[in-house]
Amino acid sequence: MWRGSFELRCENYVVGTSVVRTNVVKPSSARPSQRKLPSRSNSPSQRILFVSSQNNITDMTNNSIFRRIRFIYDFSDQQMIDIFALTDVMVTRSDVSDWLKKEDHEEYLDINDEMLSIFLNGFIIHKRGRKDGPLPIPEKRLTNNLIFRKMRIALNLIDEDIIQILSLAEMKMSKHELSAFFRSPTQRQYVECNNQVIRNFFQGLEKREGRDAQRKS
Repeated sequence: MWRGSFELRCENYVVGTSVVRTNVVKPSSARPSQRKLPSRSNSPSQRILFVSSQNNITDMTNNSIFRRIRFIYDFSDQQMIDIFALTDVMVTRSDVSDWLKKEDHEEYLDINDEMLSIFLNGFIIHKRGRKDGPLPIPEKRLTNNLIFRKMRIALNLIDEDIIQILSLAEMKMSKHELSAFFRSPTQRQYVECNNQVIRNFFQGLEKREGRDAQRKS
């Protein structure tokens, strides 16, 4: 059972969008039962830069988020492919391999907003199970707020869970500050989630999942 009013409001996984983070693709207007991967592009993605607490410049791209999720949960290539398939989207091992490569590799390819959204929707189904009704529609444009929201839904996190995860990355945040990230962009209390919050969330999540794995071993 989903916990809290947040999950109830977001159970269809359809939320607002704002800033363009990477190149987007135009899917076909009809949604077949299983559609193929949109044409791939090797054009460079828009990098999102921020200054960390150690004053080092770090980037958070769609590909780096894709890599972090694979690393944290130790997914194989086939498991990544299967997660896409949960949304009736087919990708190949070559697609996954090229998205996981580092940016300086000659075969590196960007994973655009739509494809990362499809993967995150599949990750929700992987973690929570498929709901009755149509599959969620992937966003063509992703923001940090949307990525944060999808991870929250997939992992069934309440405010206290997220605050604890952020604390593992030495970031303090109140419930009031956190709730602003999950409001509708049309609401006055809405606040854009900055890159350092996303980075610290994944850092804390890696530490938490690592601890849980050690307890189970």
